[in-house]
Amino acid sequence: MGFGSSSIETTSSSSSWKLWNSMREFVEKSGRAAVVDGGLATELERHGADLNDPLWSAKCLLSSPHLIRQVHIDYLEAGADIISTASYQATIQGFQAKGFSREEGENLLRKSVEIALEARDNYYNRCAECSSNDTEGGRILKHRPIIVAASVGSYGAYLADGSEYSGDYGDAITLETLKEFHRRRVQVLAEAGADLIAFETIPNKLEAQAYAELLEEEDINIPTWFSFNSKDGVNVVSGDSILECASIAESSKKVVAVGINCTPPRFIRGLILSIKKVSTKPIVIYPNSGESYDAKRKEWVQNTGVSDEDFVSYVNRWCEVGASLVGGCCRTTPNTIKAIYRTLSSISAPALPP
Repeated sequence: MGFGSSSIETTSSSSSWKLWNSMREFVEKSGRAAVVDGGLATELERHGADLNDPLWSAKCLLSSPHLIRQVHIDYLEAGADIISTASYQATIQGFQAKGFSREEGENLLRKSVEIALEARDNYYNRCAECSSNDTEGGRILKHRPIIVAASVGSYGAYLADGSEYSGDYGDAITLETLKEFHRRRVQVLAEAGADLIAFETIPNKLEAQAYAELLEEEDINIPTWFSFNSKDGVNVVSGDSILECASIAESSKKVVAVGINCTPPRFIRGLILSIKKVSTKPIVIYPNSGESYDAKRKEWVQNTGVSDEDFVSYVNRWCEVGASLVGGCCRTTPNTIKAIYRTLSSISAPALPP
């Protein structure tokens, strides 16, 4: 298997240096920082989906997979080089709580990857049919390597109580608890055909350590990235040191990139500089819109974020200090991603450490 149907080898016989070099080569081939997609739930709701459910965007795997496919295509046509599957809040335990069997839950995880792969194939077909070089009707139709990233949300995302934004799981949740919670889900996604596993919105050091140990124990042989979230620009949301969290990612041979997501844009530059103190791996950045999330009401507070123009104004600064992959998270849209694509198209990729 290679990233986005490219020739980069990442199969079971690959050694850790091949996994590492696959991401480096992907970034370098983009000729700039690679573009990550934006918020999924926001767009599903815009297309008419009702996500008032503990499964959140994963609910659409059951009710409206065609909407997920369309949102993936929207992001590809906005210039995204990486699309994330609708599995962030999709867990076997969560599906079982809704009355599905373990096998049915595993099949829904696989379905999230299949939908993204279908979207990539559909996009490539549209590129082949396009009469112009790169764009048609405002859409970016350019045949290029595209990564399908299998999204893994934190234990807090499964709880659907906002604890992914606090990292407070209580004393009863141990390292072993977290490993067993994620184990089968990670196995299924690793075998489903994705190019990469994105461990996202990691709120504390304990869960990062659980992921790192799980990757070794199960000998997961597709690349992964670790992405943390912060609410103060200094630590991850639990209060754990970003330096300590990034060091866990740096020490894992299975992790090919480390970064920050679902964090206000104003904090990103300082966090990149902190990560660079302990990591030489490519840095992935996909902030939210800067809006505040009300965990009790389970909704975003209106008029607390930044405009697309303000969001994109940060991009050059992030790349100047070391970001290699840039996109958006909650409340960002294809318009945000298209603006990022256009901005990145005018600058060179940052030099990666040897």
